[in-house]
Amino acid sequence: MKYVVVSGGVLSGLGKGVTASSIGVLLKSAGLRVTSLKIDPYLNSDAGTMSPFEHGEVFVLDDGGEVDLDLGNYERFLDINLGKDNNVTTGKIYSKVIEAERRGDYLGKTVQVIPHITDAVQDWLEEVAHRPADGSELAPDACIIELGGTVGDIESAPYIEALRQFQFRVGRENVTFVHVSLVPVMGPVGEQKTKPTQHTVKELRGLGITPDILVCRSSTPLTKETREKLAAFCHVSPEAVMSTHDVPNIYHVPLMLEEQGLCDIMNLDCQATDLLNNWKIMAHHLDTLTDEVQIAMVGKYTDLSDAYLSVIKSLQHAAMAVDHKLTINWIEASHLESDWENSSENEKAWALLKQSSGVLVPGGFGDRGVEGKILAAEYARTSSTPYLGICLGLQVATIEFCRNVLGFEDSNSTEFDENCKNPAVVFMPEISKTHLGGTMRLGSRPTLWQVDDCKIRHLYGEGDSVDERHRHRYEVNPDMIEAIESAGLVFVGKDETGQRCEIFELDGHPYYVGVQYHPEFKSRPGRPSPPFLGLLKASTGQL
Repeated sequence: MKYVVVSGGVLSGLGKGVTASSIGVLLKSAGLRVTSLKIDPYLNSDAGTMSPFEHGEVFVLDDGGEVDLDLGNYERFLDINLGKDNNVTTGKIYSKVIEAERRGDYLGKTVQVIPHITDAVQDWLEEVAHRPADGSELAPDACIIELGGTVGDIESAPYIEALRQFQFRVGRENVTFVHVSLVPVMGPVGEQKTKPTQHTVKELRGLGITPDILVCRSSTPLTKETREKLAAFCHVSPEAVMSTHDVPNIYHVPLMLEEQGLCDIMNLDCQATDLLNNWKIMAHHLDTLTDEVQIAMVGKYTDLSDAYLSVIKSLQHAAMAVDHKLTINWIEASHLESDWENSSENEKAWALLKQSSGVLVPGGFGDRGVEGKILAAEYARTSSTPYLGICLGLQVATIEFCRNVLGFEDSNSTEFDENCKNPAVVFMPEISKTHLGGTMRLGSRPTLWQVDDCKIRHLYGEGDSVDERHRHRYEVNPDMIEAIESAGLVFVGKDETGQRCEIFELDGHPYYVGVQYHPEFKSRPGRPSPPFLGLLKASTGQL
């Protein structure tokens, strides 16, 4: 087993996840089976209870794991399916060690960070690295380990020490250390500054890890002088200093690393498969798209695109498939509401909505902006504008339908109004009301088709059911289904009990679809998610 360890210095948000995923693409292009692990040094058990403002979206895996959004990057780039153990957190490691101590596994020893925590980390990494991830039963050949945070953080110290020990445990020749750092450009002359990278590498080496490869983020390509200076001060050869400057789209990053000789440094034959050629075609295809399609994204975290990262990627995958350049019109849902205090923001939001060719309401929690989302669903329904509602997007469209078509003016979700008379959406009976973490209906579950002939089923293609990933606490009220369906909003997909509504489609509308699950988590470049593909096809007149 070969390991690639990706760490980061200077500041967070440099693109360690994309770098790690891109190196994975190069390993895969050499014919290796690849898996991936993300270490998050925070104390939370998982990302499930964190606000998107704190940490971006929560990515959901097949096994119901709520994890860091970087695992979404790995799954999309490497076309693999990971499990919750592929995300290591301090909360998980400490829980495991404390459980072992309570059982008496340490035979009366004082339990300490070294060796007990560091051993637990190494055991975890080695065990999970050998689990198949590509759909075959075969163990991977290589594992990419990304260490979250920044070198020097107090919370990542135990992991650096564990990784220092790990190189001797598995053999130094089997580990490649890649350090991602920032090379800022300063002053009117635009001089590239190497000092931040020198400091972070010095700190890392002081902790016992010597990077083999430096990946330097910069707005412009590194000059020859900068490379040589970094090589001299950071104990690497000039060929091992990679420039990852800004590119038109992230699919260029593996190509950029390959062009600079990363495959040679790692002794890989990256032309062993067609993967890189296909990747090149895809990256250049995305650059050359000219026809524009505008999709309105009506949500509540519109200032923070990371909160909807997988949704954005899914829209991009679908836009590439219909040969259109995607423009997302971000609309803060509360700005659509008639009582919004700023009238110019209200006008602007409605103008954006009306100029969009399609409307998407993504998942979310909490009541802020819900009335705005309901108005967006009503606009799409009554104006024949293609609409896709995901999770909460399905629920608000159902509420809108109950209010404006069935005449239940007080209809709502019990999430927002516990005492409403005609609840269209209710709390699921089996879900805990006391614990937030890991208590939702989570992970991959089957949805069975109830109707033979409908747009969304044709998009999915063959099969009596679809498997998609869920993350919700509320569902469409089973008592309302008959009335809703009789008025033309048909639940074409339900769970295996036949009670829980998973997919709706509106009769006589170009494309008005809601799904209770999150299809964005299974979308891949070159293999877009069917509900998103339907939205983009309908929005460009190709459905």
